[in-house]
Amino acid sequence: MPQISVDYSPRLGFDRRAFAAELHPLVAAAIDTTVESCKTRFRPVEDAFLGDGDPERAMVYLELKILSGRAPAARTALSEAVLDLLKRHVGGGRVHLAVNVVELDRDVYRAAAL
Repeated sequence: MPQISVDYSPRLGFDRRAFAAELHPLVAAAIDTTVESCKTRFRPVEDAFLGDGDPERAMVYLELKILSGRAPAARTALSEAVLDLLKRHVGGGRVHLAVNVVELDRDVYRAAAL
């Protein structure tokens, strides 16, 4: 179920497949789901103004959407673990990293796999 979106500066040397390969098991273990249910999309952000506008700055913003019902401490631990993983995969220069865990309303969210 986890829906993961990663907005990133394209100039980063960021091996997205390697990152996702480590991210999915981490998320699955943290929220008691399967690796197969994790879905990540990467979106390069071509037009961004970061901080003072220095073109050497880069960013990665990861939003992880999960079904509601997890304790705040569990969501916090997940966001910290994902941030640590990002730090290991993204480096070099002035990079802003952020992770946000968002709850989806369990009563109205619907999905299907065909």
